[in-house]
Amino acid sequence: MTVAGAGENLKIDGDRLWDSLMAMAQVGPGVAGGNNRQTLTDADAEGRALFARWCADAGLTMGVDAMGTMFARREGTDPDALPVYVGSHLDTQPTGGKYDGVLGVLAGLELVRTLNDLNIATRHPIVVTNWTNEEGTRFAPAMMASGVFAGKHDLDWAYARTDAAGLRFGDELDRIGWKGEEPVGARQMHAFFELHIEQGPILEAEGADIGVVTHGQGLWWLEVTLTGKDAHTGSTPMAMRRNAGLGMARITELVHTIAMGAQPDAVGAVGQANVYPNSRNVIPGRAVFTVDFRSPDLDKLTAMKVRLEDEAPKIAADLGLGIEIEAVGHFDPVTFDPGCVAAVRDAAERLGYSHRDIVSGAGHDACWINRVAPTAMVMCPCVDGLSHNEAEEIIRDWASAGANVLLHAVVETAGVVG
Repeated sequence: MTVAGAGENLKIDGDRLWDSLMAMAQVGPGVAGGNNRQTLTDADAEGRALFARWCADAGLTMGVDAMGTMFARREGTDPDALPVYVGSHLDTQPTGGKYDGVLGVLAGLELVRTLNDLNIATRHPIVVTNWTNEEGTRFAPAMMASGVFAGKHDLDWAYARTDAAGLRFGDELDRIGWKGEEPVGARQMHAFFELHIEQGPILEAEGADIGVVTHGQGLWWLEVTLTGKDAHTGSTPMAMRRNAGLGMARITELVHTIAMGAQPDAVGAVGQANVYPNSRNVIPGRAVFTVDFRSPDLDKLTAMKVRLEDEAPKIAADLGLGIEIEAVGHFDPVTFDPGCVAAVRDAAERLGYSHRDIVSGAGHDACWINRVAPTAMVMCPCVDGLSHNEAEEIIRDWASAGANVLLHAVVETAGVVG
């Protein structure tokens, strides 16, 4: 039997997948219906333990590497065949939704459950993966574990990253009990597939069931520190102020101008911003904020960064401010593997789902894994394109459609036996 031969009859259990999503959403609940399951917190540990129990129930064997990434393996019939990997992440934003990342992990588990139900064997093993610290909210940068796996980051460097409270990544990974002994990056992959919600409005607006992700945007995260002088807001003359908050405002406007000048398909914003001492009657003497530039075009991406580095110091100098600009996150635009992309597109067509090619505007673990293995992504719509928000929402049919396409693409790549 081949997957193509099974056609639309080979489908996941949509109700079971949805129930799993809702059960995981009970772990680390947010204050407004979403989730706060930040990486290496007690809630993260609880979510990992639940996932591990589900994997054991499905007959999978669990491996954990030194970055805490979880690899749940279903054996294939060929002991020499490299595994097909599938997955995403279980960690969330502080005010995150129930589906960002989680859908990709639990859809991977669901496809294994489906194969078990139907007693379908594959030649290649299938490994369901939960990558550590994809979000990068508590410990920057994002996609940290997959970045170490792909050789982009050094393990000791990752361990030394600190959160806002000064806690080290390595110490917190050890504390929650998920620091594995397996060397990071030692695993070889036949292919990697990641299902994710779009986190944008295109699929829903066009009525498409499936996004076939052909490329991923590159990005630069630049942390800007402006240094002025704390002073009383009421008694300091306007002409004598060194206002770091004003400098941040003007550079924020510059970021918008730069991104608008790089259209189409370029974006930029200041997302994280802090002023000090953050008192209502003190002129800020220091401001620290992060610029996020993205584009699928490497030349545009580079040009945006260069322009900021050229013009922001001029703004600071005009206001009598010191300035430092540090790159805290970067990856080049990604072109996903044509063979894996074709497997996703063929699966959508075989199952009768409407689909369109799409570029991922967000970063994903697949962007790093694409450096070391053939990789592709599947996307499903999300309501109003909203994500990184507790109001993030999808419908059950979208989740099922994405998981069905994932099932067919993964199993076709893994090779059905019989």
